[in-house]
Amino acid sequence: MATVRLLTMSAAFHRHGGASLPPLPSRLLRLSNRVIRAFSSATSPPSKAVVYDEQGDPDAVCKIRELPPVPMKDEDVCVRMLAVPINPSDINRIQGVYPVRPAVPAVGGYEGVGEVHSIGSAVKELRPGDWVIPSPPFSGTWQTFVVNKQNVWHKIDKRTRMEYAATITVNPLTALRMLEDFVDLKPGDSVVQNGATSIVGQCVIQLAQLRGIRSINIIRDRPGSDEVKEKLKKLGASEVFTEDQLAVRNVKDLLADIPEPALGFNCVGGNSASLVLKSLKQGGIMVTYGGMSKKPITVSTGSLIFKDLSLTGFWLQKWMGSDKSKECREMIDYLLSLTRSGELKYDLELTPFDQFPTALDKALGKLGSQPKQVIKF
Repeated sequence: MATVRLLTMSAAFHRHGGASLPPLPSRLLRLSNRVIRAFSSATSPPSKAVVYDEQGDPDAVCKIRELPPVPMKDEDVCVRMLAVPINPSDINRIQGVYPVRPAVPAVGGYEGVGEVHSIGSAVKELRPGDWVIPSPPFSGTWQTFVVNKQNVWHKIDKRTRMEYAATITVNPLTALRMLEDFVDLKPGDSVVQNGATSIVGQCVIQLAQLRGIRSINIIRDRPGSDEVKEKLKKLGASEVFTEDQLAVRNVKDLLADIPEPALGFNCVGGNSASLVLKSLKQGGIMVTYGGMSKKPITVSTGSLIFKDLSLTGFWLQKWMGSDKSKECREMIDYLLSLTRSGELKYDLELTPFDQFPTALDKALGKLGSQPKQVIKF
């Protein structure tokens, strides 16, 4: 370890303005770098994490704890997490109602962005300082340091805003895949969706507009709905209607020159899903990717027999699990480029890690309508 100490002393000497020391021979310098690399990659630092020992209400079962260092193998990468979101699916995993959930005790979180802290001796593609995201995502991102194999980390452009990098996979990628996978949409076509104020909804509006596709958006009736309509139209929404408007009017009368949509997206269920079905043209498809109202979808007999409508579902985790790693990363890079150009944006709120309980209350809806909560470490 003498070489390590000598190199460290030399670097410190220069930083503090001392006189120059004779440079180390190149062979010795390479050796010292390998020694430092192996030494620094032995274990991760201790990590502060949001842990739950049992499934239940997140505000009751989640605790912030310090976890011990993790031994690192040759192919491991230790990442210092920078920011992580609180998604509805994260909450469902903690509650124990999500189809796939980690065994308890577990660390919360499923996506995020971090900076490479240290690497194992066999890691070639990543270096300390690189920004990475888990791709495909994995459970346990709500902690200050995460150790995992190099092949699960995807290097991204550091010019990306941290909050967008942390949230790019689960919601924007869902929007992109739903626009691409079910109907061959052409410029001039239209889509209809409920939950238009959600992150997925905001992304659908903007990604559709980039393709010349018009969007018909359904929002719930609430105070300030006019302001919400204006905000969505600034994002590129063609039309925005409240549920009450669509319940009492003929949809065709409201659409004016917009063609009836062949594709609809539902993340609410209940009556709101029925309004999406009501808006679809003959032979249209409604894709369900969520059920925020926790109410079932009711379909009229006429919708199936006379309008020949189809209902299907989309689950991003299943899609990503079907050997689409390369395709997934290419789409993520594309979406991140749109955030950097300003063509894709959505509402987010960065909250310091030490205020996690407040952010969780906001994510649970205890403080009214709030932007997506992103924890900054």
